[in-house]
Amino acid sequence: MSTGNVPWIKDDQREVTRVCAQTGVMLLQHSAESALAESMARRLGLALGMDAVEIALMANGITVSTIQAGRCHTTVRRNLDRGINMHVVTEVQRTILQVEENKLDLAGVARRLDAIKPSRYPRWLVSVMAGLSCAAFARLGSLAAGSEANIGTFVLTFVASGVAMQVRQWLALLHFNPLVNFTAAAFVATSIAAQGVICPWVDRPKVAMSACVLLFVPGFPLINAVSDMVKGYINTGISRGVMAVLLLLACCCGIVLAMTVWNAWTWL
Repeated sequence: MSTGNVPWIKDDQREVTRVCAQTGVMLLQHSAESALAESMARRLGLALGMDAVEIALMANGITVSTIQAGRCHTTVRRNLDRGINMHVVTEVQRTILQVEENKLDLAGVARRLDAIKPSRYPRWLVSVMAGLSCAAFARLGSLAAGSEANIGTFVLTFVASGVAMQVRQWLALLHFNPLVNFTAAAFVATSIAAQGVICPWVDRPKVAMSACVLLFVPGFPLINAVSDMVKGYINTGISRGVMAVLLLLACCCGIVLAMTVWNAWTWL
C-alpha cells in the first residue's frame, strides 16, 4: 500500500527512515556485526531529529521504524550479501560521526551514503598475497613437524593457493553461487598441490596439500556468527554460522573430489 498521499507522514521523516535502513543494510551487506549495524542506524536516526528509532534485524532483511511527535513510519529492506569489505563499514561509520558533529544534514547524508562504493585491491595482488600466506603456513607446518620444507614445497603451495584465489575471484565476478565457487576453487588448489605427490620433486607434499586450502577458511563469518549470538542476535548469528559451515562443507567436497581424481590421499 502506497503512503505517498498520506498527509501525516512528513517527507523528512520518510527520508530519515530510508537513510537509516540504507545504513543498516550497507553495514550488514559488507559483513559488519549485527550490533554495529543496529547501533549505527539508530544513532543516525536520533542525530537527524527522530524521537526514537526501532530496528529489527533478520537473516536476510532489516525493518526500521522511526517515531517523531507521535508519528511512526516503517520501512523494510532486503539484505543481499556483497562480501566482506571493511572500507564500506568504515565510511558508513565516519558518515554517522559527521552527522552527530552537525557537519552533515539529511540531504548530505543521503549523498554521502550513495557515494560510498566498495574499495577493492587488484585481483592479482590478492592472489599473490594469498599464495604467500599459505606458503608461509606450509613452512610453519613443516617446522612444527620437526623438519624444514624445501623450496619446492613452498613454491607448490604458493602456486596452488594463488591460482585457486584467481579462480575464486573469477567465479565471484561471474556471480556463481558461493558454494559452487568454494568447491571449484578448492578442487583447483588440491589438484595443483597433488602434483607434488605424483612428481617426486617436493619433499613434503602432505604439507603443501593441507596448507594450500587454508585461504578457504571462513574465519570472518564464523567470528561474526559467534559475536551475534553472544550479543543476543540469535537469528542472524545462526544464519551466518550455517552459511560458514556450508562453505566449509563445499570446500571439503572440492578437496575430496580432487584427491579422488588424482588418487592422492597423502594428508589424510
